[in-house]
Amino acid sequence: MSIHHVTAIAGDPQRNLDFYTGLLGLRLVKLTVNFDDPGSYHLYFGDETGRPGSILTFFPWPDGQRGRQGTGQVGTVSLAIPPASLGWWIERLLQHGIKYDGPARRFDEQVLAFADPDGLLLELVATPRVADVAPWADGPVPAEHAVRGVHGATVWEDGDRGTADFLTRLMGFRQVGEEGNRLRFESAATGAGSVLDLRRVPGFWAGAGGVGTVHHVAFRAPSGEAQLEHRARLESAGVEVTPVVDRQYFRSVYFREPGGVLFEIATDPPGFTLDEPAAELGTTLKLPPMYEPMRDRIERTLPALRLPHARHAAVGEAS
Repeated sequence: MSIHHVTAIAGDPQRNLDFYTGLLGLRLVKLTVNFDDPGSYHLYFGDETGRPGSILTFFPWPDGQRGRQGTGQVGTVSLAIPPASLGWWIERLLQHGIKYDGPARRFDEQVLAFADPDGLLLELVATPRVADVAPWADGPVPAEHAVRGVHGATVWEDGDRGTADFLTRLMGFRQVGEEGNRLRFESAATGAGSVLDLRRVPGFWAGAGGVGTVHHVAFRAPSGEAQLEHRARLESAGVEVTPVVDRQYFRSVYFREPGGVLFEIATDPPGFTLDEPAAELGTTLKLPPMYEPMRDRIERTLPALRLPHARHAAVGEAS
């Protein structure tokens, strides 16, 4: 069970959009609202079509309180780049004035560590895992250097409160290595999103949700049937799991692992081309049917955005 997407909390939506589509060269594959809070955006970034494993999503809260990285959270999000692209990305970070640490070797892969404008901890991991993953050919980053998707995520825990057992027994991961206080787990699937690290930091302070922190990490289910089967296994193991929630582009169930990190299982279908063609992904505000009658009010409430697409007006501006 590999990673489907990672969702984090941002501050200013324009700054978030510019960083991930500009510096990192990801595609805005869906511009919509938080289905639980339609007065705020939900931005989805990924590869050309937003394939599962390539997706980072953000809830931008311009007036949100700054969070704190700590235990009981996904502390770091890692993105995969080709091994030969490491030098190119060092130059790009330098050109954009981004402070970084590394490169440092971890489990035979080179890692560059830095933060986004809200303080979210990010890594670029030069890895052969994504050798067969096609890049977005028309993005702002040359295709040969483009981010290939999510490499993985690092869970921070105060010791190990049963997370390692949970990952191997109920989530389908296997432990493949240990370096210092870090355990590495891999899914049976290959390619993007196949890595999850557990960083054990006993006595470290607890994390607090807010701007600059990860909200949850989602894992892939190939179908609704597979999702229900996995939900039943979790429930039979005593895990409290939500009913299936319709997120329009996938179906979701949510639960917490023993250390308190919010996990999700999301279905691969129907995907982001459900309501707009692949060539037009992310070019207009898309609302679920329940909010479509409120479109005028929602568009007046949302802050204006300059989208990374020629010939398209920003949300909140005259078209």
